[in-house]
Amino acid sequence: MRRREFVTLIGGAAAWPHAARAQQPPMPVIGFLRDTSLADEAYRVTAFRQGLKEAGFIEGQNVVIIYRSAEDQARPLPALVGDLVSERVALIVGNTRSALAAKAATTMLPIVFVTGADPVLEGLVASFNRPGGNATGVSFLSATVVAKRLELLRQLVPKAAVIAVLVDPSAPQPEGVRRDIQVAANAIGRQLIFVEVRSNRDIEEAFATFTQRGAGALFVGTGPFVNNRREQVVALAARHGLPASYVTREHVTAGGLMSYGTSITDAYRLAGIYASRILKGEKPAELPVQQSTKFEFVINLRTAKALRLEIPEQVRALADDVIE
Repeated sequence: MRRREFVTLIGGAAAWPHAARAQQPPMPVIGFLRDTSLADEAYRVTAFRQGLKEAGFIEGQNVVIIYRSAEDQARPLPALVGDLVSERVALIVGNTRSALAAKAATTMLPIVFVTGADPVLEGLVASFNRPGGNATGVSFLSATVVAKRLELLRQLVPKAAVIAVLVDPSAPQPEGVRRDIQVAANAIGRQLIFVEVRSNRDIEEAFATFTQRGAGALFVGTGPFVNNRREQVVALAARHGLPASYVTREHVTAGGLMSYGTSITDAYRLAGIYASRILKGEKPAELPVQQSTKFEFVINLRTAKALRLEIPEQVRALADDVIE
Protein backbone atom coordinates (compact mmCIF):
# COMPACT_ATOMS: atom_id res chain seq x y z
CA MET A 1 0.00 0.00 0.00
CA ARG A 2 1.36 3.42 -0.98
CA ARG A 3 1.99 6.09 1.67
CA ARG A 4 -0.75 8.34 0.25
CA GLU A 5 -3.27 5.50 0.27
CA PHE A 6 -2.44 4.59 3.85
CA VAL A 7 -2.65 8.18 5.07
CA THR A 8 -6.07 8.39 3.41
CA LEU A 9 -7.09 5.16 5.13
CA ILE A 10 -6.12 6.22 8.63
CA GLY A 11 -7.13 9.82 8.06
CA GLY A 12 -10.61 8.83 6.98
CA ALA A 13 -10.98 6.49 9.91
CA ALA A 14 -9.71 8.94 12.50
CA ALA A 15 -10.87 12.34 11.27
CA TRP A 16 -14.64 12.16 11.55
CA PRO A 17 -14.78 10.98 15.18
CA HIS A 18 -13.05 14.22 16.25
CA ALA A 19 -15.93 16.20 14.76
CA ALA A 20 -18.46 13.76 16.13
CA ARG A 21 -17.18 14.19 19.65
CA ALA A 22 -18.76 17.63 19.72
CA GLN A 23 -22.19 15.99 19.41
CA GLN A 24 -21.65 12.66 21.19
CA PRO A 25 -20.22 11.61 24.55
CA PRO A 26 -16.41 11.65 24.41
CA MET A 27 -14.84 8.43 23.18
CA PRO A 28 -11.55 7.10 24.54
CA VAL A 29 -8.56 7.94 22.37
CA ILE A 30 -5.63 5.60 21.64
CA GLY A 31 -2.29 6.90 20.39
CA PHE A 32 -0.72 4.51 17.85
CA LEU A 33 2.95 5.48 17.64
CA ARG A 34 5.79 4.02 15.60
CA ASP A 35 9.32 5.06 14.78
CA THR A 36 8.88 3.50 11.32
CA SER A 37 6.86 4.80 8.40
CA LEU A 38 3.11 4.27 8.64
CA ALA A 39 3.09 3.59 4.90
CA ASP A 40 4.36 0.08 5.68
CA GLU A 41 2.15 -0.54 8.70
CA ALA A 42 -1.31 -1.17 7.23
CA TYR A 43 -1.33 -4.87 8.12
CA ARG A 44 -0.25 -4.14 11.70
CA VAL A 45 -2.99 -1.53 12.07
CA THR A 46 -5.58 -3.93 10.66
CA ALA A 47 -4.51 -6.62 13.14
CA PHE A 48 -4.59 -4.14 16.03
CA ARG A 49 -8.11 -3.05 15.06
CA GLN A 50 -9.13 -6.72 14.94
CA GLY A 51 -7.94 -7.21 18.51
CA LEU A 52 -9.87 -4.14 19.62
CA LYS A 53 -12.97 -5.42 17.85
CA GLU A 54 -12.72 -8.84 19.51
CA ALA A 55 -12.81 -7.06 22.86
CA GLY A 56 -15.70 -4.77 21.94
CA PHE A 57 -14.07 -1.60 20.56
CA ILE A 58 -14.57 -0.44 16.97
CA GLU A 59 -12.67 2.53 15.62
CA GLY A 60 -15.03 5.38 14.80
CA GLN A 61 -17.89 3.93 16.87
CA ASN A 62 -16.65 3.75 20.44
CA VAL A 63 -12.92 4.47 20.22
CA VAL A 64 -10.67 6.94 18.36
CA ILE A 65 -7.14 6.11 17.20
CA ILE A 66 -4.59 8.85 16.52
CA TYR A 67 -1.65 7.73 14.37
CA ARG A 68 1.85 9.19 14.63
CA SER A 69 5.12 8.16 12.96
CA ALA A 70 8.74 9.26 13.37
CA GLU A 71 9.40 8.16 9.75
CA ASP A 72 12.35 5.84 10.48
CA GLN A 73 13.96 8.23 12.96
CA ALA A 74 14.30 8.05 16.75
CA ARG A 75 14.84 11.77 17.40
CA PRO A 76 11.23 12.96 16.80
CA LEU A 77 9.73 10.37 19.17
CA PRO A 78 9.74 12.49 22.38
CA ALA A 79 7.92 15.32 20.59
CA LEU A 80 5.41 12.87 19.13
CA VAL A 81 4.77 11.44 22.59
CA GLY A 82 4.20 14.98 23.85
CA ASP A 83 1.76 15.54 21.01
CA LEU A 84 -0.23 12.43 21.96
CA VAL A 85 -0.25 13.45 25.63
CA SER A 86 -1.64 16.86 24.63
CA GLU A 87 -4.39 15.04 22.72
CA ARG A 88 -5.37 13.43 26.06
CA VAL A 89 -5.00 9.89 24.81
CA ALA A 90 -6.06 7.15 27.22
CA LEU A 91 -3.02 5.02 26.31
CA ILE A 92 -0.18 4.73 23.82
CA VAL A 93 0.54 1.68 21.68
CA GLY A 94 3.98 1.39 20.12
CA ASN A 95 6.91 -0.69 19.01
CA THR A 96 10.12 -0.91 21.05
CA ARG A 97 11.63 2.53 20.54
CA SER A 98 8.23 4.24 20.61
CA ALA A 99 7.31 2.54 23.88
CA LEU A 100 10.67 3.46 25.42
CA ALA A 101 10.15 7.10 24.43
CA ALA A 102 6.67 7.05 25.96
CA LYS A 103 7.91 5.45 29.16
CA ALA A 104 10.66 8.06 29.45
CA ALA A 105 8.06 10.81 29.15
CA THR A 106 5.37 9.55 31.51
CA THR A 107 4.98 7.18 34.44
CA MET A 108 1.20 7.55 34.54
CA LEU A 109 -0.12 7.07 31.02
CA PRO A 110 -0.66 3.38 30.15
CA ILE A 111 1.60 1.96 27.43
CA VAL A 112 1.05 -1.20 25.38
CA PHE A 113 4.16 -2.31 23.50
CA VAL A 114 4.80 -4.86 20.78
CA THR A 115 8.46 -5.84 20.77
CA GLY A 116 10.82 -8.41 19.35
CA ALA A 117 13.24 -7.64 22.17
CA ASP A 118 13.31 -8.71 25.79
CA PRO A 119 11.14 -6.05 27.50
CA VAL A 120 12.88 -6.67 30.83
CA LEU A 121 16.36 -6.03 29.41
CA GLU A 122 15.02 -3.01 27.53
CA GLY A 123 13.67 -1.55 30.79
CA LEU A 124 10.04 -1.55 29.73
CA VAL A 125 8.88 -3.82 32.59
CA ALA A 126 10.24 -5.22 35.84
CA SER A 127 9.33 -8.79 34.88
CA PHE A 128 7.10 -10.68 32.45
CA ASN A 129 4.63 -11.82 35.11
CA ARG A 130 4.60 -8.59 37.10
CA PRO A 131 5.30 -5.61 34.83
CA GLY A 132 5.07 -3.32 37.84
CA GLY A 133 4.72 0.03 36.07
CA ASN A 134 2.64 1.75 33.43
CA ALA A 135 3.67 -0.55 30.55
CA THR A 136 2.80 -4.05 29.38
CA GLY A 137 2.29 -5.68 26.02
CA VAL A 138 3.36 -8.45 23.70
CA SER A 139 6.84 -9.89 23.21
CA PHE A 140 7.89 -12.04 20.29
CA LEU A 141 11.50 -12.84 21.11
CA SER A 142 13.02 -13.10 17.64
CA ALA A 143 16.23 -14.65 18.99
CA THR A 144 14.31 -17.82 19.86
CA VAL A 145 13.69 -18.59 16.16
CA VAL A 146 17.30 -18.18 15.00
CA ALA A 147 18.22 -21.87 15.17
CA LYS A 148 15.05 -22.92 13.35
CA ARG A 149 15.59 -20.32 10.62
CA LEU A 150 19.15 -21.48 10.00
CA GLU A 151 18.12 -25.13 9.95
CA LEU A 152 15.39 -24.47 7.39
CA LEU A 153 17.84 -22.48 5.27
CA ARG A 154 20.32 -25.37 5.46
CA GLN A 155 17.64 -27.77 4.25
CA LEU A 156 16.77 -25.49 1.34
CA VAL A 157 20.43 -24.84 0.41
CA PRO A 158 22.36 -27.86 1.75
CA LYS A 159 25.53 -27.08 -0.23
CA ALA A 160 25.93 -23.58 1.21
CA ALA A 161 28.91 -23.98 3.56
CA VAL A 162 29.23 -20.20 4.01
CA ILE A 163 26.20 -18.14 5.03
CA ALA A 164 26.14 -14.35 4.87
CA VAL A 165 24.46 -12.45 7.70
CA LEU A 166 23.07 -8.96 7.20
CA VAL A 167 23.19 -7.26 10.60
CA ASP A 168 21.07 -4.28 11.63
CA PRO A 169 22.89 -2.61 14.57
CA SER A 170 19.73 -0.62 15.39
CA ALA A 171 18.00 -3.86 16.39
CA PRO A 172 17.46 -4.52 20.11
CA GLN A 173 20.43 -6.30 21.77
CA PRO A 174 22.34 -6.80 18.48
CA GLU A 175 25.32 -8.46 20.15
CA GLY A 176 23.13 -11.05 21.85
CA VAL A 177 21.37 -11.86 18.57
CA ARG A 178 24.71 -12.10 16.78
CA ARG A 179 25.92 -14.54 19.43
CA ASP A 180 22.77 -16.66 19.04
CA ILE A 181 23.25 -16.84 15.27
CA GLN A 182 26.87 -17.96 15.71
CA VAL A 183 25.90 -20.67 18.18
CA ALA A 184 23.20 -21.95 15.82
CA ALA A 185 25.63 -21.94 12.87
CA ASN A 186 28.27 -23.85 14.85
CA ALA A 187 25.65 -26.49 15.63
CA ILE A 188 25.05 -27.20 11.93
CA GLY A 189 28.65 -26.75 10.80
CA ARG A 190 28.29 -23.53 8.83
CA GLN A 191 30.67 -20.59 8.51
CA LEU A 192 29.24 -17.08 8.82
CA ILE A 193 30.12 -13.72 7.29
CA PHE A 194 28.71 -10.83 9.38
CA VAL A 195 28.28 -7.39 7.83
CA GLU A 196 26.60 -4.48 9.62
CA VAL A 197 24.56 -1.98 7.60
CA ARG A 198 23.51 1.55 8.50
CA SER A 199 22.75 3.06 5.08
CA ASN A 200 21.51 2.09 1.63
CA ARG A 201 25.07 2.21 0.38
CA ASP A 202 26.13 -0.17 3.17
CA ILE A 203 23.56 -2.67 1.93
CA GLU A 204 24.88 -2.49 -1.63
CA GLU A 205 28.45 -2.95 -0.43
CA ALA A 206 27.44 -5.82 1.88
CA PHE A 207 26.15 -7.85 -1.04
CA ALA A 208 29.34 -7.21 -2.99
CA THR A 209 31.28 -8.51 0.01
CA PHE A 210 29.10 -11.59 0.30
CA THR A 211 29.69 -12.44 -3.37
CA GLN A 212 33.44 -11.86 -3.16
CA ARG A 213 33.73 -14.13 -0.11
CA GLY A 214 31.76 -16.97 -1.64
CA ALA A 215 28.57 -16.93 0.43
CA GLY A 216 26.05 -19.52 -0.73
CA ALA A 217 23.04 -18.27 1.23
CA LEU A 218 21.88 -15.23 3.21
CA PHE A 219 20.44 -14.83 6.70
CA VAL A 220 18.82 -11.40 7.07
CA GLY A 221 18.76 -10.04 10.61
CA THR A 222 15.93 -8.06 12.10
CA GLY A 223 15.75 -4.40 13.05
CA PRO A 224 13.93 -1.25 11.98
CA PHE A 225 16.52 -0.17 9.42
CA VAL A 226 16.70 -3.47 7.53
CA ASN A 227 12.96 -4.18 7.86
CA ASN A 228 12.09 -0.87 6.21
CA ARG A 229 14.39 -1.61 3.27
CA ARG A 230 13.03 -5.04 2.50
CA GLU A 231 12.43 -4.31 -1.20
CA GLN A 232 16.06 -3.25 -1.65
CA VAL A 233 17.36 -6.28 0.24
CA VAL A 234 15.12 -8.72 -1.63
CA ALA A 235 16.10 -7.20 -5.00
CA LEU A 236 19.81 -7.43 -4.20
CA ALA A 237 19.47 -11.02 -3.02
CA ALA A 238 17.85 -11.88 -6.35
CA ARG A 239 20.47 -9.97 -8.35
CA HIS A 240 23.32 -11.79 -6.59
CA GLY A 241 21.56 -15.17 -6.69
CA LEU A 242 21.57 -15.60 -2.91
CA PRO A 243 18.81 -17.76 -1.37
CA ALA A 244 17.75 -15.77 1.67
CA SER A 245 15.97 -16.35 4.97
CA TYR A 246 13.91 -13.56 6.52
CA VAL A 247 11.92 -13.26 9.73
CA THR A 248 8.69 -11.75 8.32
CA ARG A 249 6.38 -12.96 5.56
CA GLU A 250 6.35 -9.44 4.07
CA HIS A 251 9.84 -10.12 2.72
CA VAL A 252 8.59 -13.28 1.02
CA THR A 253 5.57 -11.60 -0.55
CA ALA A 254 8.05 -8.98 -1.83
CA GLY A 255 10.00 -11.77 -3.56
CA GLY A 256 12.21 -13.27 -0.86
CA LEU A 257 12.75 -17.02 -0.72
CA MET A 258 11.56 -17.94 2.77
CA SER A 259 10.62 -16.57 6.17
CA TYR A 260 10.20 -18.09 9.57
CA GLY A 261 9.21 -16.16 12.63
CA THR A 262 6.51 -15.03 14.97
CA SER A 263 3.31 -13.82 13.33
CA ILE A 264 3.53 -10.03 13.66
CA THR A 265 -0.14 -9.67 12.78
CA ASP A 266 -1.09 -11.97 15.66
CA ALA A 267 1.13 -9.97 18.03
CA TYR A 268 -0.68 -6.74 17.12
CA ARG A 269 -4.04 -8.46 17.46
CA LEU A 270 -3.05 -9.41 21.01
CA ALA A 271 -1.96 -5.82 21.63
CA GLY A 272 -5.42 -4.67 20.56
CA ILE A 273 -6.99 -6.98 23.11
CA TYR A 274 -4.71 -5.66 25.86
CA ALA A 275 -5.47 -2.06 24.89
CA SER A 276 -9.18 -2.87 25.21
CA ARG A 277 -8.71 -4.37 28.66
CA ILE A 278 -6.90 -1.23 29.80
CA LEU A 279 -9.67 0.96 28.39
CA LYS A 280 -12.10 -1.10 30.47
CA GLY A 281 -10.16 -0.31 33.64
CA GLU A 282 -7.41 -2.91 34.06
CA LYS A 283 -3.94 -1.64 34.95
CA PRO A 284 -0.77 -2.41 32.94
CA ALA A 285 1.10 -3.32 36.12
CA GLU A 286 -1.33 -6.21 36.66
CA LEU A 287 -1.34 -7.53 33.07
CA PRO A 288 1.51 -10.02 32.45
CA VAL A 289 3.51 -9.52 29.28
CA GLN A 290 2.13 -11.88 26.64
CA GLN A 291 4.50 -13.97 24.55
CA SER A 292 3.21 -14.51 21.05
CA THR A 293 3.46 -18.20 20.22
CA LYS A 294 2.08 -18.27 16.69
CA PHE A 295 4.84 -18.91 14.14
CA GLU A 296 4.75 -18.82 10.35
CA PHE A 297 6.93 -20.56 7.78
CA VAL A 298 6.43 -19.13 4.28
CA ILE A 299 8.09 -20.20 1.02
CA ASN A 300 8.06 -18.41 -2.34
CA LEU A 301 8.16 -21.08 -5.06
CA ARG A 302 8.58 -18.53 -7.83
CA THR A 303 11.75 -17.28 -6.19
CA ALA A 304 12.96 -20.84 -5.63
CA LYS A 305 12.47 -21.54 -9.34
CA ALA A 306 14.36 -18.37 -10.31
CA LEU A 307 17.23 -19.52 -8.06
CA ARG A 308 17.01 -23.03 -9.53
CA LEU A 309 16.33 -24.54 -6.13
CA GLU A 310 14.41 -27.73 -5.57
CA ILE A 311 12.25 -27.48 -2.45
CA PRO A 312 12.39 -30.82 -0.58
CA GLU A 313 8.92 -32.25 -0.11
CA GLN A 314 9.40 -32.58 3.66
CA VAL A 315 10.27 -28.88 3.87
CA ARG A 316 7.35 -27.83 1.72
CA ALA A 317 5.03 -29.87 3.94
CA LEU A 318 6.16 -27.79 6.94
CA ALA A 319 5.19 -24.49 5.31
CA ASP A 320 2.17 -22.58 6.61
CA ASP A 321 1.91 -20.78 3.29
CA VAL A 322 3.39 -21.43 -0.16
CA ILE A 323 3.45 -18.60 -2.67
CA GLU A 324 3.04 -20.14 -6.11
